[in-house]
Amino acid sequence: MSTTTKAYKGVAMEGPIATWYARVTRNDVNRHKGMAEFMSARIAPGSRVLEIAPGPGYFSIELAKMGRYEVTALDISKTFVEIARKNAEQAGVQVDVRLGSASEMPFENETFDFTFCQAAFKNFTRPAQAIAEMHRVLRPHGRSVIVDLRRDASMQEIDREVKNMGVSRFNEWFTKQTFRWMLLKNAYTPAEMEAFVAQTPFGHCKLDLAGVGFQVWLEK
Repeated sequence: MSTTTKAYKGVAMEGPIATWYARVTRNDVNRHKGMAEFMSARIAPGSRVLEIAPGPGYFSIELAKMGRYEVTALDISKTFVEIARKNAEQAGVQVDVRLGSASEMPFENETFDFTFCQAAFKNFTRPAQAIAEMHRVLRPHGRSVIVDLRRDASMQEIDREVKNMGVSRFNEWFTKQTFRWMLLKNAYTPAEMEAFVAQTPFGHCKLDLAGVGFQVWLEK
């Protein structure tokens, strides 16, 4: 397997930065609901679902509200784990939020029917290993989906994406700068994602372009 690694990004998403991110993305509630509805149409009732790197936990919470799944969330940030647990409690839903790394998940083999990772994969220190871990924790015929920014997204596309988030003028400006100087730099191209998958037991994937990002569909 590839030894491709990145510097650890977890420190940047602790404390005040994580709190700011949770506050800003809360305003984008329609996107979280829409993604949960979109994915739920592809997840069988009664499935065990794992969200990898959930941040504040908004997707997991929306999925749990449907009452059809057993939802677990795993994040490397202690601050996000605390925030996600609190958010789930306030929403009145059960989400098992755990602390841990995507490349060394604290779960037994074949634990989940579906895993989901949104807007976080580009920050993983060992991307191919993280995908291999998704395969390991999936049950036979289980599916994994990775949704993230693509490095070749244009600034015009990003401007439209941020505009639709419904944040304040300052947060809109700050978010655009974050895309320009941090997120795009870390993001992968579709070809790079396919290369990572090829190094894992999945072997291949279905990759769909969607707005400023892509959706990578994997099946065990």
